[in-house]
Amino acid sequence: MPNHMWQKSSYCGEGESCVHIAAPVPGAVCLTESGDPTGAILRTTPTAWAALVRAVKVGLPRS
Repeated sequence: MPNHMWQKSSYCGEGESCVHIAAPVPGAVCLTESGDPTGAILRTTPTAWAALVRAVKVGLPRS
């Protein structure tokens, strides 16, 4: 993983499949999956990240 200050999701249980989040610079949010630390890193904006978190918390209707 790049040298980010990764934070593990508070919803992560035991095991290695957790979401890690970092904010390396202002205006950026990075996410990765702990089961594959050398894999892809998703980069997004704080606004988009906040919208995703809100959507997950309230639950979206299933289509």
